Amino acid sequence: MLETSSTLNLQSTSVVSLKIAPAQVLRGHHAIAQAGDAIAGFGQRPLIIGGDRSLPLTLQALNPIFDRYQLQCAQASYGADCSEMSLTTLRQAVQSHHADFIIGTGGGKALDAAKLIAHQTHLPIVTIPTSGATCAAWTALSNVYSDQGAFLYDVSLDRCPDLLILDYHLIQSAPKRTLIAGIGDAIAKWYEASVSSGHSDQTFMIAAVQQARVLRDILLQKSLTALQEPGGETWQEVVDATVLLAGVIGGIGGAQCRTVAAHAIHNGLTHVAASHGTLHGEKVAFGILAQLRLEEMVQGNQLAATARQQLLKFYTDLGLPQTLNDLGMGEITLVELRLSAEVACNERSDIHRLPFKVCPEQVMAAMVSTTAPIVETKLKP
Repeated sequence: MLETSSTLNLQSTSVVSLKIAPAQVLRGHHAIAQAGDAIAGFGQRPLIIGGDRSLPLTLQALNPIFDRYQLQCAQASYGADCSEMSLTTLRQAVQSHHADFIIGTGGGKALDAAKLIAHQTHLPIVTIPTSGATCAAWTALSNVYSDQGAFLYDVSLDRCPDLLILDYHLIQSAPKRTLIAGIGDAIAKWYEASVSSGHSDQTFMIAAVQQARVLRDILLQKSLTALQEPGGETWQEVVDATVLLAGVIGGIGGAQCRTVAAHAIHNGLTHVAASHGTLHGEKVAFGILAQLRLEEMVQGNQLAATARQQLLKFYTDLGLPQTLNDLGMGEITLVELRLSAEVACNERSDIHRLPFKVCPEQVMAAMVSTTAPIVETKLKP
């Protein structure tokens, strides 16, 4: 049967670009030391982008490789945030060094900045996370903040990193708090993907949601042991979960599975200065509780209420924040609370992937009642 032009046009508009995974992942103790051939394969003039703490640590491991392969490296700090001003400075560093590939190292904001610079300058990108706090080393996404640390927007990149190096020895040097935050960020995948995509009949959506459930179970079962035995086998499995598996889910499921209300509430909280002393995953973990409260209050969802009570115990065991006070926001004003709720509910927000409508007043009510006992109530939108 011959295909008509209309059929061809329909097919051409339905093409989806999938950015599921880095081209190569190297993981293990002292993995950087064994990555010389892979790193040198990208060029001769790397620009290393990181933070003030991460750059010296990573350079200590990378310098023998630079010497062995005669690579001419330069380094640049991303500053305090992945912001427009920071990105402008980093693009200038790429040009002045005549860099032919980028190495990003550090936490989520450093890696987001490095990935976005590589995207904008069309250069290969190697990511080396220095903690288990996020899956940023994996994803084809960068978040951009204001110079004051408020979330502004995200940028979808044309591909995942060309090489990800997960060095357990390097990750183990990070404070325990970073892995706890990573657990909070990663476990959100289930609570967000299941509510936005749990009823999808699309193959990849089903796969992403089921992987999110597996990720949740791994973290619920293994996190406490991992934190008690840093560097051990269970600890490595939890690091793999927060850095790698969490990224897989976003790659397979796409934006629909990546973020819903928990991350939207995080974004709103960043617009309040008092939140800046807490980590990304800590605010996301709080956002999960607020999302479940919304499901309870707006839908009367008792499964959400039960899930929230389970998480409250889990958070107590790990030390994740349960209230605004735990986030250092106990003195937040009503004006600031409303601002964060309005940002979370803006027209482009991921919160609108919830299967029901919400307004800022409901988000405010959810944020101040995350530890409330189970009550069978239902608030109308």
